[in-house]
Amino acid sequence: MFGIRLSRVWRRGVLAALACLVLTACASPTPSDYAQEKPRLDLKEYFDGDIDAYGIFTDRSGKVVRRFTVRIKAYWEGNKGTLEEDFIYSDGETQRRVWTLIDEGNGRYTGTASDVVGEAEGYVAGNAFQWNYVLRLPVGDTTYDVSFDDWMFLMNDKVMLNRATMSKFGIRLGEVTLSFYKR
Repeated sequence: MFGIRLSRVWRRGVLAALACLVLTACASPTPSDYAQEKPRLDLKEYFDGDIDAYGIFTDRSGKVVRRFTVRIKAYWEGNKGTLEEDFIYSDGETQRRVWTLIDEGNGRYTGTASDVVGEAEGYVAGNAFQWNYVLRLPVGDTTYDVSFDDWMFLMNDKVMLNRATMSKFGIRLGEVTLSFYKR
């Protein structure tokens, strides 16, 4: 009798914990949470011209495992934008990524790059831009498809902060933190 009662209590506790987990997973921020924030981010305005970015990659424990700078040349022709990104890592490695962005209207953007699997999707509201994509990431002789949940926040007309969470199969691998400075 005591075992049955304990078993019911345990099951209820597990169900309550799972319900909390599901509810908190659904409570992630969305760009609309920042709709009233200022200054208002206009991607076509900010990503137009020369931009410098300084960043770090931290692993799951929070340890900085890589530092880098990025030189960006950005320009738009109508609703199509191009971001030419040249990365320089602290170990001397260089990398180039060229994004093609499309302004779909109503704050929605899509994008492609040679190392992005499929199409990136993003939304702007207020001072925030959320960008989701899968990046084909080379590590040694292997490549991994890693999901990015990328958030950018405009601080003023020159500075934007960026935090991207990297994950694989829903498991957080680390974060990329960047500070953009528009020249």
